[in-house]
Amino acid sequence: MIDSKQLFERRKQRVRHKIQLRAGSQPRLSVFRSNKHIYAQVIDDRQGKTVVSASSLEKDLRGKLKTGGDVAAAVEIGKLVATRAVAAGVTNVVFDRSGYRFHGRVKALADAARESGLSF
Repeated sequence: MIDSKQLFERRKQRVRHKIQLRAGSQPRLSVFRSNKHIYAQVIDDRQGKTVVSASSLEKDLRGKLKTGGDVAAAVEIGKLVATRAVAAGVTNVVFDRSGYRFHGRVKALADAARESGLSF
């Protein structure tokens, strides 16, 4: 019998495979969420480097956020990673939800990134 971690890894690999087929030379906006925090990175897979990143652990956001694991934190991280990516010259990305369902914190981060200048 397959446990939930193995199912999650299957979903994650399926999403990444589809991204590799569609992305071409575009970087990907990868999201990781835990119960307490949320993290986002814009990754250039061709060079194997992270272009920009943002997380709810950053010092300037800790005072602003009530907790790092809610929708409000995801919105702030989405705005922050988008402004940093636009400043670095990246406007088109492919969204990598990392096996998570596209709702709640993941959707809030994606919507905030779109509003702040990223297109995907």
